[in-house]
Amino acid sequence: MAVKRLQWLHHTEASKQLADLGVSLPQWDVLRRLHEVPDASLHDLAQLTFQTDQSMGSLATRMIARGLIERLEGPGRAIRHRLTPEGERIREEGAELFAAVLTASVGSLSPTERSTLLKLLTKALG
Repeated sequence: MAVKRLQWLHHTEASKQLADLGVSLPQWDVLRRLHEVPDASLHDLAQLTFQTDQSMGSLATRMIARGLIERLEGPGRAIRHRLTPEGERIREEGAELFAAVLTASVGSLSPTERSTLLKLLTKALG
């Protein structure tokens, strides 16, 4: 339950701060993942952001309309996605906000404690 409470704290605070940039946490997560995996398909993005293909499709459509991402023709019938310059700007600003949120919580742990936490969480994931 403590892990879930910490996640809720991070999501709640990040959502408040990202709203100032005009994006939701799921939208920023898509921007973050597209930065990591350029030209990702909708299915790839859905898996990377823990969404269904259908919800990712709806989210991508809204983000395209806002000029945050764009669709590109891929090989065969594949449709790929890429950040626009505005999407990259929002991603960068959101990354700074999210880093501050993490610093306010797990940043209070010593480097040894953070290392131990990571090892324990990784072990619990199997």
